Amino acid sequence: MRLTRAIATFGGAGLLPRAPGTWGSLAALPFGYLLHGLGGFPLLAAATALALFIGWWAADAEETATGNHDAGEIVIDEVVGIWIALWPLSLGLGHAGIDPWVFPWPGWVSAFVLFRLFDIWKPGPVGWADRRPGALGVMLDDVIAGILAAIGVGFAAYMAHGVFGL
Repeated sequence: MRLTRAIATFGGAGLLPRAPGTWGSLAALPFGYLLHGLGGFPLLAAATALALFIGWWAADAEETATGNHDAGEIVIDEVVGIWIALWPLSLGLGHAGIDPWVFPWPGWVSAFVLFRLFDIWKPGPVGWADRRPGALGVMLDDVIAGILAAIGVGFAAYMAHGVFGL
């Protein structure tokens, strides 16, 4: 397997049958947890940025090699998007001084559901980015879907912990 294909498919997660974007997002969750546990928000954010640039390069190389724009098996963009969606959870836990290995399920489940919703539905700016040509379009729609999901996760956390005091 080409190195660019291994990166673009996130180690083959994108090659699983049916819903490769969902598989890629699910495969990225434990790595997001591991990154948060090892280094908190700074490591998760740095890894996200690194995955964005390496993913952009790999997606471009795969598009050139196959002639297929935004092939379903390319899921490195979903990895970046789901990690962005996890940012409010990681940042909030770090700010609260909570053990970095604690990663409460409502937060990551909300991040996953909201990210997949925005990535599939492609509202407004997500759809605009998805129509961009080349690797930029491949990566950018998931970055924006991740940002929208992160806003939703942050709002849900504010409602649960700030307004309702749970």
